[in-house]
Amino acid sequence: MIPPLSPIRTAALCLCVAVATAGAVATRDWRAAPVALMLMGGVAALLFLTARPRQRSGAPATASAERVAARLVQEFEEQGTGWFWQTDCEGHVTYLSAKVAAELDTADTPAIGAPIRSLFRVDTNATETERTIAFHLASRTAFANYSVRPAVAGKLERWWSMSGRPVSDADGNFQGFIGNGSDLTERRRAEAEIARLASFDSLTGLSNRQRMRQWLDQTLSHAHGGRGTALFLLDLDRFKAVNDTLGHQTGDALLKQVAQRLVRAIGDSGLVGRLGGDEFQVVLPGMTEREALGAIARAVIESLSQPYSIDGSAITIGCSIGIAIAPGDGADSETMVRNADLALYGAKGDGRGIHRFFEPEMLDGARSRKQIEDDLRRALTADQFHVAYQPVVSTASERIVGYEALVRWEHPTRGAISPAEFVPVAEDCGLIEAIGEWVLRTACIEAATWPSDVRVAVNVSPIQFANPALPTIVTSALARSGIAAGRLELEITEGVFLDETASSEQMFKTLKGIGVRLALDDFGTGYSSLGYLRKAPFDKIKIDQGFVRGAAIAGNRNAAIIRAIVTLAEALDMETTAEGVETHDEIALIRELGCSHIQGWVYGKAVRAAEVRTQLAAQGGKALASGHRKSRLPRHAMIRTARIRAGDATGEVRIRNLSPRGAMIDGIDIDGQAAGMDVMIELIEDEMFPAKLRWATDGRAGVEFESAFNMERLGSPAVQPARKTG
Repeated sequence: MIPPLSPIRTAALCLCVAVATAGAVATRDWRAAPVALMLMGGVAALLFLTARPRQRSGAPATASAERVAARLVQEFEEQGTGWFWQTDCEGHVTYLSAKVAAELDTADTPAIGAPIRSLFRVDTNATETERTIAFHLASRTAFANYSVRPAVAGKLERWWSMSGRPVSDADGNFQGFIGNGSDLTERRRAEAEIARLASFDSLTGLSNRQRMRQWLDQTLSHAHGGRGTALFLLDLDRFKAVNDTLGHQTGDALLKQVAQRLVRAIGDSGLVGRLGGDEFQVVLPGMTEREALGAIARAVIESLSQPYSIDGSAITIGCSIGIAIAPGDGADSETMVRNADLALYGAKGDGRGIHRFFEPEMLDGARSRKQIEDDLRRALTADQFHVAYQPVVSTASERIVGYEALVRWEHPTRGAISPAEFVPVAEDCGLIEAIGEWVLRTACIEAATWPSDVRVAVNVSPIQFANPALPTIVTSALARSGIAAGRLELEITEGVFLDETASSEQMFKTLKGIGVRLALDDFGTGYSSLGYLRKAPFDKIKIDQGFVRGAAIAGNRNAAIIRAIVTLAEALDMETTAEGVETHDEIALIRELGCSHIQGWVYGKAVRAAEVRTQLAAQGGKALASGHRKSRLPRHAMIRTARIRAGDATGEVRIRNLSPRGAMIDGIDIDGQAAGMDVMIELIEDEMFPAKLRWATDGRAGVEFESAFNMERLGSPAVQPARKTG
């Protein structure tokens, strides 16, 4: 078969024929025609010779290149994230990589042949997004890196980057679009996860601190027309004990359940978030009424205080809430958070398990704490501290067998500052270790001047106990003072060893190896005391004063609890000390119940070292009891306003102190004889109790309740005490 000639070669051959014919005609010499024909044949042969090799070598090379290209495209489509597409001039898909076509095919309409605008939509929030690709198709303009998603509802979540350009034939006629794309799904999912982690708590799924701050800022900035915003700060009570004793896995499971309950309790009223640890926050837009907010807070506390079941264990915790309300308590998020935190601090200080609204006085208290912190830093170097000693008396012999060392601060301008006021500040600001070490060294030195059979007890804070250097500090104090190790008793609260790790067990062993005595302080106020006694090598249990006070009053259960503790201690070969004994009948009861030691104001307040030596020298070291003979019902000191009603007359009074049987009030003006008058008095907000006036003079009066008032209700999350005076 003769191979076809290219147009140029064909034209050249025709030219040769034309020239030869024209020459013969022009010369009329037909003898020249054979010569011209021979010349034409030579040219034709040359043309065929030059054409044949090109066709033999070019055809296989082109086919091979096409096969390689097709193989590369196929490999790219199957193994990579890229794909290709093509449309005709009307925008219908003529080619689409198989993996993308499979995701866009529907039962009724395959992707191939469908209008491309019906398969993809631009993934953006801009208006007219559905017409974006259609615009380029209509205007025949190129586009690049458009983020697109399947336009068909119900398709898998998928994102692609898509580019395309128009193509034309050799004559410039528009043939359609050709383009490529790549899969963005994994990248988009990663970006979404990063965004989620940046805004949400990974454990509970709640909004995190950053998102809550942004939400609060936005809510406060959009507030208008007097529409305020409330902020709750929540802190779980006793969560650390759960986390430390049952493990972090249980603690995490507990936090998840807390989050679920909190979301249900708040409902659609606000946004709930977790700030970290056991701290949560709630933003309540448009809510300013204290009554409504108080109801929500009480519902939250009640819900979170119900028992939790985790891995077969029943766990009970509590919750305290601080509330700030904008705009009165702050117009910006920083001020709102600070004031809600101060209110939360107040709730914890008032007994936990309750809520408190922010009051301006709380800010004054915070400033006072900051001033105390600044003054504490100067107090040690300025010798403003001294140690006072409260006697510990044997119930059998009534002799003083030891003293508890108590730190006292004499401020140069404010006078004596209560330890209850400055010790928590010292713990918060990190000064408690330095103060505790000073007390330990001072107590050992001063105890060295006492008789050798009198012990000295020193409190050890949880922060001190966690310091690996504590045994060295104790050994140094003993060596410097020269007292025997057995005369030093370290009092440790349950908070010291909630984290039952190998390091805490080793600390106990090391201290016992030194030879000092160990006492478990405030026994009965924690949540796992029996577990501690099983492991820790204590020599003494100190029964908290909360069980001692009122134990001698008929009908009180505290005596039974004390007896149980004493029985337990005796079985473990431990001594017992009853703290907070204030009356003679309590001494008799404690002796009857079997406690080995008594400590309390009934045997005197804490005194300085010089007076200790005087006490030990007098009466041969025997302690003398003083104070009231009999116990009386506990009184709760307060200054609160309350309503009182007598007949048809209603007024306001101030409650000065409160006991289960009655109260002392002032601000009352009564004409004539008051004794025996029936009244109704508001002890709990909006709740009146029947009572009788027993006496009245100079604006003050004594009220006896018709039935005993449950003092525990003052701290109940379900009620609020009578209104505070402003």
